[in-house]
Amino acid sequence: MNYPRHVRLVEVGPRDGLQNEAKPVPVQAKVALIDALSAAGHSAVEAGSFVSPKWVPQMANTDEVMTQIKRKPGVSYPVLVPNKQGMNGAIEAKCEEIAIFTAASEAFCRKNTNCSIDESFARFEPVMEAAQKHGMKVRGYVSTVIACPYDGKVAPAKVAEVSARLLRMGCYEVSLGDTIGVGTPGECVAMIDAVAEKVPREKLAAHFHDTYGQSLANILAVMERGIAVFDTAVAGLGGCPYAKGASGNVGTEDVIYLMNGLGIEHGVDLDAIAKAGREICVALGREPASKVAQALKAKAA
Repeated sequence: MNYPRHVRLVEVGPRDGLQNEAKPVPVQAKVALIDALSAAGHSAVEAGSFVSPKWVPQMANTDEVMTQIKRKPGVSYPVLVPNKQGMNGAIEAKCEEIAIFTAASEAFCRKNTNCSIDESFARFEPVMEAAQKHGMKVRGYVSTVIACPYDGKVAPAKVAEVSARLLRMGCYEVSLGDTIGVGTPGECVAMIDAVAEKVPREKLAAHFHDTYGQSLANILAVMERGIAVFDTAVAGLGGCPYAKGASGNVGTEDVIYLMNGLGIEHGVDLDAIAKAGREICVALGREPASKVAQALKAKAA
């Protein structure tokens, strides 16, 4: 099999994982989670987002979180920024990396950001200017790369077009998200191959949700096509507030177990991640969604 020797895992649990929780997550619990994830060896931990608390109340205390985490040298703590107002929050919090987000489907973009795809790019312009001025790295997200809960199947050519625009704007990497978790390996490979015609594979990341249990199969399939960066969430936390029924992200524990079995380097300690996942799940009053996390918990009991 033509797999990479090393993969980079971007931990999205503290942001994408927690944004959909019904009850508020205390600042202390978020800080403890982020510190545990960086201590476990992650080189990138998405720490929160500067979005309107009216729309995503769980992210209302990102500024406090950013002041309290122990920023580990060599670790990036990206935050999601939708517009200039959000960017001001990121600058005040002394963030070194931000993420901007749009979609490959017009209907989802309108539902998620209250604007069209073209309008979302217009909003990014002042954000990108400020990022350049403050020396911040910018990562781009594309949602609904396989299908949209409102528009149905999404054409790979559309995903490629949006991804190329993000790269041209100055994003160092573009993360391709199967927001509702419906993709199968064949569809994911077709999408990646289409995008790779316009964006170098080494600048692409994959972000899979496990709604239909296809995430690990999809990861294996796109790894064979040269993708070596994956967004994962500790304990399989998550789901999108704008995609009804979309279950959590692929579990970090599940992906680490897979990589360990293949002898692929990633630099993250499985036991430490599983422990961090158990602790945040206690704070949330729920069980981990990750299968590996459940197996390790049963073994430790």
